[in-house]
Amino acid sequence: MANDCRVGNIRPSQLVWTYGPGSMIDLPNFSVMTMGLDYWKQSECKPIVEPRLLEQVRKMCGPQVKFLLQPPSSEVDEDSPHDPKSYVGVPVQPFPRWFRCVKCGLLATYDSGLFEIKENFYRPERTRFVHANCPKGFKGKPVDAVPVRFLVACKNGHIDEFPWRWFVHDGPTECTAPLYFYEKGASLQTENLWVECRQCHKKKSMAMAFGSIGDQTLPACRGHHPHLGHDADSFNECKEKICPILLGASNSWFPVTMSVLAIPTRENELAQMVADNWNIFKDVEDEAEIKVYLKLWAKSGENSDLLAYSSSDIWAAVQKERDPSKQGKVTQEDVKIPEWRELTSDKPVVKFPHFLCSQGVVPEAFSSILKKVVLLERLRKVNALVGFTRIEARDEFADEAAAPSRLGKGAPAWMPACEVFGEGLFLQFDEQAIKDWEALPAVKEECKRLEVGYRSWRTNRGLDASKGFPGARYYMLHTLAHLFIRELALECGYNAASIQERIYAQGGDNPMAGILVYTAASDSDGTLGGLVELGAPSRLEQIMRQAISRASTCSSDPLCSEHDSSKDGSLHASACHACSFVSETSCESGNRYLDRAFVVPTYSVKDAAFFKGVAQNG
Repeated sequence: MANDCRVGNIRPSQLVWTYGPGSMIDLPNFSVMTMGLDYWKQSECKPIVEPRLLEQVRKMCGPQVKFLLQPPSSEVDEDSPHDPKSYVGVPVQPFPRWFRCVKCGLLATYDSGLFEIKENFYRPERTRFVHANCPKGFKGKPVDAVPVRFLVACKNGHIDEFPWRWFVHDGPTECTAPLYFYEKGASLQTENLWVECRQCHKKKSMAMAFGSIGDQTLPACRGHHPHLGHDADSFNECKEKICPILLGASNSWFPVTMSVLAIPTRENELAQMVADNWNIFKDVEDEAEIKVYLKLWAKSGENSDLLAYSSSDIWAAVQKERDPSKQGKVTQEDVKIPEWRELTSDKPVVKFPHFLCSQGVVPEAFSSILKKVVLLERLRKVNALVGFTRIEARDEFADEAAAPSRLGKGAPAWMPACEVFGEGLFLQFDEQAIKDWEALPAVKEECKRLEVGYRSWRTNRGLDASKGFPGARYYMLHTLAHLFIRELALECGYNAASIQERIYAQGGDNPMAGILVYTAASDSDGTLGGLVELGAPSRLEQIMRQAISRASTCSSDPLCSEHDSSKDGSLHASACHACSFVSETSCESGNRYLDRAFVVPTYSVKDAAFFKGVAQNG
């Protein structure tokens, strides 16, 4: 905001997943938009070292990306709001800029001079805009002004103010008279909401802004990115049709993120620890500095694993890490392939700073289909925000579905990222059992119906329908992961939203068939140890039996099991909130690509289940 006042608090991780650049944050009295990376203070952001993720970000955003940085955060003293630390954070601007007086209905921008801001340094959530000279105010007292409810956006990632003057005047106008917004009728349906120019004696119902009528009454998209400012660089030519959206609508901002699990990438434990703490070691000039660090860590208890090594060994590892000809280079492989190789290795790394795993025992009842169980007692996941979309979420299986909008004006030199720690369970399925199941006629028939729905879904959105279908293997593993998460949440004591999935599904020459269910919370909720405890053979078998048994019947059956995606052009078949859907924060595909029929027999499809004939009853 222009006067640089604090207006609220959010967690740093939310700036990657929920409130990144270009998104809107609903405050108690108005709404703001997070500004682009050009407005952030890079000096307030701490680096995150994860070479594999940085390499993948460069592949998408360009080789100029040099860093992954955590969003700025500070310890704010509520009793000292003028302390410089109170101004450490992310810049925002009021958006939408149009406000409405709750008494007289005056409609104007917040910087038009008709509204005033009332700051509250000690209670920033009480900061608000008021209409100081409202004729309907009680005894001349200021009246609150609230942001308008309507915006316009397009699928190319642009968002803009609702064109109030164009709308009420049926096109371009030079009229600058105040507008008024009011309700007329018993309900707040769009036909009862009106905007009026009393000077031109014109008014129009908001119902005229929607549907086919709205296509004729609204202007073309201006290609505006408000998070980049209001100069010429934030406007681009756009031919996409705009559509009205409501303030706070969930489709106003979808993050485009990339994530990796921190797995060992160096030849020994010391080299890995140096790489993981490279933000500390990158500026070390000699062995003497390392000795100072070791003394400090011995007193503070930090980096205790490094205390087992001498300063000379650590200095040698630092020098090797700096030498491009000696250090292990990051490959251009897909993000999940190195993780799959590490998780399925016959000799997995037992202990690294952010990766501690052990081999579990496959339950006897599932030995014919389950090949390996891995208990991950410690893991680290790093997420990077690389862009965003509006109206439609980006389809990870078809990269051209929605090109991510940029986070800054030019080519970014860094990207915001966050890291979370937790634990998890990894299940590797027998590849031959998967192939035999994929060859079943009933599976092929069900897969054809799902593909028809997938193609219809993409065609309706003007996308190439021939690309991106994930296949029956992904549908089955993804659905099983959801069922597993729902059952684990009942047993392990974790919040269901803090349990996440990672699906490894791929055919061809390098097949993958496995699921990783893990906790990844930024607080202690992710490292309580309850998930790994459930990996014991007796507990795991019981949980899998219960998950499969519950999935056999949905409380919404027969409607759920009879859902045919080929008829309504959807991305899921037999799946709903009552049986298979999980929190959006838990699913890597936004509750898409689900079908219970691939896991258990349903009322409509009885012969396509992977677990048909495998222990289903407890």
